[in-house]
Amino acid sequence: MGDSTLDMLPPEDRGKAVRAEFPEWLDPMLATLVHDPFSHEKWLFERKFDGERCLAFRNGDHARLMSRNRKELNHTYPEVTDIIAAQSCPDFVVDGEIVAFEGELTSFRKLQNRMKLTDPESARNSGTAVYYYVFDILHLDGYNVIGVPLRHRKTLLRKMLDFRDPLRYTDHRDREGESFFQEVCPKGWEGIIAKEAEAPYIHGRSRKWLKFKCVKKQEVVIGGFTEPEGTRIGLGSLLAGYYKDGTLRYAGKIGTGYDDYTLRNLRDRLDRLETGDPPFSSDDALPRRNVHWVKPELVAEVKFTEWTGDGKLRHPVYLGLRRDREAGRVKREEAT
Repeated sequence: MGDSTLDMLPPEDRGKAVRAEFPEWLDPMLATLVHDPFSHEKWLFERKFDGERCLAFRNGDHARLMSRNRKELNHTYPEVTDIIAAQSCPDFVVDGEIVAFEGELTSFRKLQNRMKLTDPESARNSGTAVYYYVFDILHLDGYNVIGVPLRHRKTLLRKMLDFRDPLRYTDHRDREGESFFQEVCPKGWEGIIAKEAEAPYIHGRSRKWLKFKCVKKQEVVIGGFTEPEGTRIGLGSLLAGYYKDGTLRYAGKIGTGYDDYTLRNLRDRLDRLETGDPPFSSDDALPRRNVHWVKPELVAEVKFTEWTGDGKLRHPVYLGLRRDREAGRVKREEAT
């Protein structure tokens, strides 16, 4: 970080940028789910996206996109890799979310068309455009900047990168979180993220970042499926769960949200994971008719209306598989 870049920071914050070797990896910061939006002059508020979390590493001529569970994404999103590699700044690490749009809304379901591709040419010709919304910077020009307050990290981010499609800067609102939340939910947005403006970047989950959801969503582990009935193909329902105290607890059936391609693809993948015994807790009341049990390796995302009193998902709808999440880390997400 040259003197001109340091000059972008207030004098009292320049010492918080620390000389450091270029990192091979940095754990992403994660937000905590809470119930009630709020307004506060010391917080800023950003749009919550429905996509795939991505850290971009640029070290000289080498650009690397990484998911939050350290899977390289260069071949899935080659146009994003290209624009990271084309930046005039040769040394940085940024954090953001890769999204696809359905109209004006980000759509994880539509992004699935790209997430399954690992050939760059096929990805470019897929017909599904993606965008990388960057909201933070962790390393810049030989300096670790995670200790710099968020508001000033965003200043560095905005000034040091050339934002043109598919690279986009994530705007924010100051202080007015409640009105922002009330404005975006009727539009069909995911929700908003509240971030403490003076906070450092913290590796892992933190209450310095809070999320308010317009739509309830949950990651679930697939532990089985039922046979299709009638004209249905592939499978009937997925049997889903989440981990609690080291045990996979049954959270119900997911019977909607599939097209024929998804049903066939899921059946093919699940057949290869089939096992004789249910992976769920023996304390749970499990379905027994036309059931196949599978090793609990695949993670799906669903939207739903509410949790029932006995810990089941009410009206869950399948949205897609999450390759960026390890099954053993999936827990019931509850607002605090």
